[in-house]
Amino acid sequence: MQQLYYKYQDQYKSNFKLAYPVVISQLGHVAVAIADSIIIGQKTGSDVSLAAVALGNSIFTLFMVTGIGISYGLTPLIAQENGRKNKAECGKLLASSLKINIVTGLILFAIIFSGVYLIQYLNQPVEVARQAKPFLGLLGFSIIPLMVFLTFKQFTEGLGFTKQAMNITIWGNLINILVGVTLVFGLFGIKPMGVIGVGIATLTDRILMAIAMGIYVFRSQRFKEYLQEFRFKLFSWADSKQILGIGIPVALQYIFEVSAFSGAAIMIGWLGAKELAAHQIALSMASLTFMMASGISAAAGIKTGNYFGQQNYKELRFSAIASYHMVIAFMLTTAFIFTVFNHFLPSLYINNKEVINIAAGLLIIAAFFQLFDGMQVVGLGILRGMGDVKIPTAITLTAYWIIGIPLGYYFGFKLNMGVDGVWWALLLGLLVAAVLLFIRFQVLTRKLERTMPKAELDRFS
Repeated sequence: MQQLYYKYQDQYKSNFKLAYPVVISQLGHVAVAIADSIIIGQKTGSDVSLAAVALGNSIFTLFMVTGIGISYGLTPLIAQENGRKNKAECGKLLASSLKINIVTGLILFAIIFSGVYLIQYLNQPVEVARQAKPFLGLLGFSIIPLMVFLTFKQFTEGLGFTKQAMNITIWGNLINILVGVTLVFGLFGIKPMGVIGVGIATLTDRILMAIAMGIYVFRSQRFKEYLQEFRFKLFSWADSKQILGIGIPVALQYIFEVSAFSGAAIMIGWLGAKELAAHQIALSMASLTFMMASGISAAAGIKTGNYFGQQNYKELRFSAIASYHMVIAFMLTTAFIFTVFNHFLPSLYINNKEVINIAAGLLIIAAFFQLFDGMQVVGLGILRGMGDVKIPTAITLTAYWIIGIPLGYYFGFKLNMGVDGVWWALLLGLLVAAVLLFIRFQVLTRKLERTMPKAELDRFS
């Protein structure tokens, strides 16, 4: 038993060392939306402007996570090849991923730009839709530099170098806040720009982050041996197929979950601007903890990929289960914070008492469902590290769109539970996903251990 304790203790330490920079980097994605909401809420005090930011971010998030999913196809492949000591292959994979992600960014921008004019048909309040249009357009353009940044971020993290992306993300978000406050409040003689101001700030932030991350990868000596086969002009269908073979299912996993929350935002918009603003506040808090959990998930995927490449399946299980322990402990801590400070946290966004009261009730529900949210995202990360993406994709589709959204409509509108009913339904979807993904992990890893030759098991014991 003592030996088992020390095994997990070692995994906790190594997982945490790898995870905390990824956690901070992941926070950068949602911190932009949180900063936008706080700046607008404090400047205008308007539930309409806050709802416009909520609507724009809800729609954009669907496309952003699609891009994140596609970019993630690189990470487990880099981790596996690094585990096999195939360093030259890592540079080839980076070149293919960069081309894929630039094209993906251009496609997503074109879709978002075209879809801006469809907002008015989502049955949202007229003024909310009017303010959301230009904001969404600016967010759409920012996805191109974001995809470049993600390419280099996934490459370095796949190799276990996670701190530089964290540092660049921190600086990027500080720039986003400074530019956002300057443009929204109209400092230094600039005319106050309102919602458009936070859109320009986000675009500026992401362009600078992409440039900084690219310079880091190509200038750093630690990556020279990995970049010997990097040829941007050459096209490798085999490498691209590998990346997309993981990236597309991962993108679908993100799409199924985030689109469920975007669909929930649209349904809640039918209830009114105050309900939508409260939903955005509570969701931004839950998104904050989710992105931190997804950082643990990304680290778990990197460790899993390395152990999988080494065929060290016993250590793979120890590392994976340690990641489950970590995310459960973290989510229980934040659940306590959400419960105790459920009225204080929404007051950071807006002074409207009615919106704060609605959001406070949602944070109590979020305290429960984020535990399952953390478990399911870590389960997905572990399975991705092993290259298992198809069955998990089917699980996410079932959990969110066969269970979550239909029950959300039924609870919210047929049972007249309103916004609370929609959130309880989402909780049930997350619970189903968490349980099924853990079962999948147990089945696969037990199977790997059974098929591994005894000599190999002894070597890693």
